[in-house]
Amino acid sequence: MTEKKPLRLGVLVNPFAGIGGALALKGSDGAKIREKALAQGAQKLAKDKMTKALTVLAESEAAVQIKTVAGEMGADSCDQSGLPFEVIFTPANKQTEAQDTEQAARLLIDSGIDVLLFAGGDGTARNICNAVRDKVPVLGVPAGCKIHSGVYAVTPSAAGQVVALMAKGELVSEMEGEVRDIDEDAFRAGKVLARHFGDMRVPAELSYIQAVKMGGREHEELVIADIVAHVLEVMEDLPEAMFVMGSGTTVAAIMEHLALPNTLLGVDIIKNGELVASDVTAQTLLSLTQTAPTKLVITVIGGQGHILGRGNQQLSPAFLHRIGKENMLVIATKQKLQQLEGRPLRLDSGDSELDALLAGHLQVITGYHDKVLYPVV
Repeated sequence: MTEKKPLRLGVLVNPFAGIGGALALKGSDGAKIREKALAQGAQKLAKDKMTKALTVLAESEAAVQIKTVAGEMGADSCDQSGLPFEVIFTPANKQTEAQDTEQAARLLIDSGIDVLLFAGGDGTARNICNAVRDKVPVLGVPAGCKIHSGVYAVTPSAAGQVVALMAKGELVSEMEGEVRDIDEDAFRAGKVLARHFGDMRVPAELSYIQAVKMGGREHEELVIADIVAHVLEVMEDLPEAMFVMGSGTTVAAIMEHLALPNTLLGVDIIKNGELVASDVTAQTLLSLTQTAPTKLVITVIGGQGHILGRGNQQLSPAFLHRIGKENMLVIATKQKLQQLEGRPLRLDSGDSELDALLAGHLQVITGYHDKVLYPVV
């Protein structure tokens, strides 16, 4: 049996997060505020909160491969937790600024991490959002004076627990978390002016509803209908995009809803609700999607959890390289994922470089606006 690879975890700390809280400075944004806080004897606690999260992760004995930033921006916390790590960036400034956080986040993403764990407050979340957007899931360890954003775990320990679940291959939901921040100058004047700055992908502990455990044909059909509704909404939002429909009965349910003929053991192409081509070859697929934005809709094939290389060889490495991981819509019910009993999804594209690129954790659509993160090898 193929073994799961360790979760590739990025660790990033804003050392100055929360430094103005105990001194009633109403935040930590701005070099002058940090200098004032340090002059008054403020302690930097963000790295300790990251250490607490990483210690929970270490105690779980889950397999992780950590990449981080030198010193207080991550390495110190990793060292104190006892987890091995690799430093990929050393900031030039001793008193790090927002640009250091953003540069570090970009370098961590470029290094191939599956998820980014960061410690800070709302200002840090804004910096992370500027660098990350929706490239990888992120999870915040709360360490700031103000936490209005929805990208943080409730406690540092909870953050460690969620990452441990991911590393062990448990079903972990993915949600959209808002990044919000207030105007600190207005806050010091007694006004709370919170703004929405963006959204990021956030892993969250999955709460199973009773229906998921019940099983049965009627329930399965309802869940698939929810998945169909989610994919159709994506299609409506992208009328100019080509949607490449892979093999399998879950994909077939989408075609059935659109009243389009479906190739159960082949690949079809649709655009704006209309059939463009049926049962295409690898070369035809490349040709028809060459100039159009393209999304691929695939599901889990067979009992071993294959998503590529079983019944969909028309999805050539050249095609998959071109569309990228971010344009793959993987759909499956939670029941189907649970039947894998923790085994990862499998790739067999025929291109080892592509398989390595797609490995890690994939977002799987499991219902209407319901997604989980699942490991892939």
